[in-house]
Amino acid sequence: MKNVLFVCVENSCRSQMAEAFGKMHGEGIINVYSSGSKPSGIVNPKAIASMKEVGYDLAKHDSFGLDEIPQIKWDYAITMGCGDECPMILADNREDWGLPDPKYMEPDEFAKVRDIIESEVKDLIKKSK
Repeated sequence: MKNVLFVCVENSCRSQMAEAFGKMHGEGIINVYSSGSKPSGIVNPKAIASMKEVGYDLAKHDSFGLDEIPQIKWDYAITMGCGDECPMILADNREDWGLPDPKYMEPDEFAKVRDIIESEVKDLIKKSK
């Protein structure tokens, strides 16, 4: 199985949803983790509500910093549009999905970002097989 790390700044929205979709769609294919360069310590309630709409309980997740995840060479390190705030992570493959931070978006716009993340995660899983 491939080890995949999703990184955003606060580890409260985008990377959390990506980790959730990795767990939902990538069981037996990828091991997923998420982390933040400046973790907020909480998962955004809007992200929890948005993921509940697709049948996933994001409330069971915790917000982690980069120093709290396994210190391994990742197969994939995916950043979520955090630019210079996401440091270099040792990985065979690095991608930046350039996603807008949805934390201040209304639910409909938030759901659009969520759906893009799901599509991107599914594509990553296909590449990982």
